[in-house]
Amino acid sequence: MGAGKMEDGGRMSYQLDRQHHGDNVEEELQSLGWYHDNLTRHAAEALLLSNGSDGSYLLRKSNGRVNLFSLSVRAKDSVKHFHVEYTGTSYKFGFNEFLSLKDLIMHFANQPLIGSETGTLIVLKNPYPRKVEEPSIYESVRVHTAMQTGKTETDLVPSAPSLGTKEGYLTKQGRIVKNWKTRWFTLHRNELKYYKDQMSTEPIRALDLTECSAVQFDYSQDKVNCFCLVFPMRTYYLYAKTGVEADEWIKILQWKLSQIRKQAQRGSSTLRP
Repeated sequence: MGAGKMEDGGRMSYQLDRQHHGDNVEEELQSLGWYHDNLTRHAAEALLLSNGSDGSYLLRKSNGRVNLFSLSVRAKDSVKHFHVEYTGTSYKFGFNEFLSLKDLIMHFANQPLIGSETGTLIVLKNPYPRKVEEPSIYESVRVHTAMQTGKTETDLVPSAPSLGTKEGYLTKQGRIVKNWKTRWFTLHRNELKYYKDQMSTEPIRALDLTECSAVQFDYSQDKVNCFCLVFPMRTYYLYAKTGVEADEWIKILQWKLSQIRKQAQRGSSTLRP
């Protein structure tokens, strides 16, 4: 009986201890201005490549286990992701263990990380803060240019770097001959360009999204994963390899259009007497 009580007491103590550690972890994470709670891998890459610089980093929850996190770091024109595991008492990063996340960052502020497959050396330089206005498709994306310059966010709206950039192959319907050709597309700021292929340096055409009135899935062309961009003089029909890819393109393009409209509304309201 006594042994059973001791065993139950020990189990309860262990659970309370684990809960206490869990609370401490949550407190520590929230105290870090560069912890982005529910940011996805794709969103972290878009964020760091669009607004970050070489050595910018952020911490986010990994898609895996509860105590697994990912440290996403920009290395020149790519983003590397490193696992950080909370063991219950410390943080494991590769072969090293640290008692707190701040210890880990201090350690790597002076020592290069080795990028996994390319051997690129990356030093953690600039923590990427989470406190900014969020576009709906990126969970915790925030424009941080204002923090660096001391200006307010509204001062920076026209010149702030674009949050959403994307590139990849899409298959496009021809204008006159209605055949389908695969082209390399790049989205940067308010411009969607397409090239003959990824190696081409000159675009076939650049589409100004400020003139686009709608982006939506399309079911008129008898193509799977098809969507269209509606312009005054022409509707462009495109399809992606997968439904997920088509959905990503549509979401980011629709977000672009919503941002363009917001800027236009802001502009017209400031012009009113």
